Amino acid sequence: MKIFINDIPVSIKKLDEVQNFEQYNHIVDGKRGGIDTKKLQDDVLVINASKEDIDKLLQLMTKKKLKDLDAVTFAVSKRKATINHLKEKFNIVEAAGGVVEKGDQILLIHRLGKWDFPKGKLEKKETPEMAAVREVEEECRVKVLLGEKICATYHTYIMNEKYILKKTHWYRMDLIDDSQMTPQKEENIDELRWMEIRDVRASLYNSYRSIRHVAREFYKVKREAYNS
Repeated sequence: MKIFINDIPVSIKKLDEVQNFEQYNHIVDGKRGGIDTKKLQDDVLVINASKEDIDKLLQLMTKKKLKDLDAVTFAVSKRKATINHLKEKFNIVEAAGGVVEKGDQILLIHRLGKWDFPKGKLEKKETPEMAAVREVEEECRVKVLLGEKICATYHTYIMNEKYILKKTHWYRMDLIDDSQMTPQKEENIDELRWMEIRDVRASLYNSYRSIRHVAREFYKVKREAYNS
């Protein structure tokens, strides 16, 4: 599981899944006096972290932008129990969105100064698939055909002094009609653009890490489908 907190990716893995320790800039052992915040720089691996250590670090990362921190990996003995513990700390909100294809191009939206993919929260009694299609069609004024699921992303934020964990389901979609394509300005979208892979990669430098993750997973799904 990977959660994006203040746009910093946090991964939770089992201890035996971590084999290449050289890829981390700093390794912190939770059994040796907890987590030293001075070592939260670059790519950090935290082993033997208690639930209390994890809670404190996630709260710190949510409230404060740690500019020197690139990524955190927690290596734990009980991965599922740790994930369930984290979910209990947050109010969970579900959303869905899509990566729309038109030949060799995909559709990006420009919202609040960043390139993004269309997405939005699930309405009452909606499935993620239904919400993904609705949100894409509403935000872009296009018609799409739902494809396979790409991945799910998680990110946290604070609203009304409550911690929110937002789970977004992502789907590949085929374009049916874009003759009426228009950005939904009431959702702060000021531009829509079809882009080829080179332009997508360049544009997503001005985006969120979670969106770059979705793009990578999308192209992975495409490669797997092509090779199968």
